[in-house]
Amino acid sequence: MILEVAVLNVKKDQTEAFESAFARARAIIGSMEGCLGYQLQRCVENENRYLLLVQWRRLEDHTEGFRASPQYLEWKGLLHHFYEPFPTVEHYEPVMGGALGAPGAG
Repeated sequence: MILEVAVLNVKKDQTEAFESAFARARAIIGSMEGCLGYQLQRCVENENRYLLLVQWRRLEDHTEGFRASPQYLEWKGLLHHFYEPFPTVEHYEPVMGGALGAPGAG
């Protein structure tokens, strides 16, 4: 499993419009081959910052499958104009873990 992590800085006064657009875009990402799940979280300290976490079966499901798909063009059209600056996307692989919030996890 690969975890895609993107910090999304949304333009000032655009958070409501961004969240509305993401509500439409989530069907795109959720339907992609190899997408195991996703979360969009808003930062408590900075209301214009979001964290997008997407679990992919393999790195290539994101970098080749999704990004080379027609659906990506729709995703891009819905969301990319909200970002300033454009986000850096990184991918992570598991090293060790347990359930988040479980006793002993923090």
